[in-house]
Amino acid sequence: MKSYIAKNPAAADRSWYVVDAENKPLGRLAVGVTAILRGRNKPTFTPHVDTGDFVVVINADKVKLTGRKENQKLYQRFSGYRSGLKKVSASVVRERHPERMILQAVKGMLPKNNLSRRMFSRLKVYAGAEHPHAAQSPISIELR
Repeated sequence: MKSYIAKNPAAADRSWYVVDAENKPLGRLAVGVTAILRGRNKPTFTPHVDTGDFVVVINADKVKLTGRKENQKLYQRFSGYRSGLKKVSASVVRERHPERMILQAVKGMLPKNNLSRRMFSRLKVYAGAEHPHAAQSPISIELR
């Protein structure tokens, strides 16, 4: 039996999926979303070819953090200047920009190359239950 290897990313049949993040642990949600973005849920998965799908995540403000991560988990960014390191707790990030928690978790799980930057651009995250991608008729899926 021969293995299938995708040769052309244009031949990838891209679907749209909607994932509801309400009461889902952040890490487990990010693992499932990353697998769909990479195309690992398809039999045509090839690591060096972009065969993934589009993912729309809704209710990002209701994602669950287990334990005491709400207050202890820190998100950092550095401006490049001296004393330019900013640290913000997860509760503040959830209050100000709730979609950033999911974006950063998924981005950290993708491989670090040009291919992953294209995959990451197919991720759409929204804080509320509404999204503007109804015209693509996305399929609602439940991640474990």
